[in-house]
Amino acid sequence: MLSTSCRKFCVCAAIVILGAGASAVCRAADNQLSDKEKQEGWILLFDGKTLNGWMTNNEKPGQRPVEEESINPHKCGGYMMIHEKAWGDYKLALDFKIAPKCNSGIFIRTFPLKPREGKDVGFNGIEIAIDDTKEAGFHDTGALYDLVKPKKNAMKPVGEWNHIVVASRDNLIEIELNGEAVTRMNLNEWTEPNKRPDGSQHKFDVAYKNHPRKGYIGLQDHGGECWYKNIKLLPLEKK
Repeated sequence: MLSTSCRKFCVCAAIVILGAGASAVCRAADNQLSDKEKQEGWILLFDGKTLNGWMTNNEKPGQRPVEEESINPHKCGGYMMIHEKAWGDYKLALDFKIAPKCNSGIFIRTFPLKPREGKDVGFNGIEIAIDDTKEAGFHDTGALYDLVKPKKNAMKPVGEWNHIVVASRDNLIEIELNGEAVTRMNLNEWTEPNKRPDGSQHKFDVAYKNHPRKGYIGLQDHGGECWYKNIKLLPLEKK
């Protein structure tokens, strides 16, 4: 007969195993929606097999085929790969990994099909930086590029997959990286071009209070290999 302590151990082990199995059942395979996500209203933006729904900012098909069931925008034929539809309020969730010396980014609220005269298309939107760095400055992973520093650089080592969630709702942009809230921007506080709310300078001649609150989502090629998968969007109702 098993001792009391042994019986308790067996029961606990069974609970752990069952819990792990339940978690595996709930978690969707790559580039698919779980039943829970479907019920909540998430939309899959990338099927993991084709570039259907995606194009370069030149309005041409991407020159780089799907690899590792991911979109790699490096050498895609344009400044970025963009999803075909403009979005307003939403949560965007995706997984990414980078190669050494990568420089990339996720653009939101961008209009890359109509670049401003004399400016690269990076001036048309707001970029979440993704770079092979370990710092937490204005140009490091998780930053709103040249605008808001992340609280910390929560990116995993080069070659490992990261999970990022970007909430874009009206005047607020919030970023969560690998389960940690790292960056927040209230656009209503950004009333002058080239100036942050604290008066310090940034490169963009934009008063972000007036920046469009709807636009395209883009995956930037700025040098170096990077991969994006499990790209999902949850439209948010205005309240």
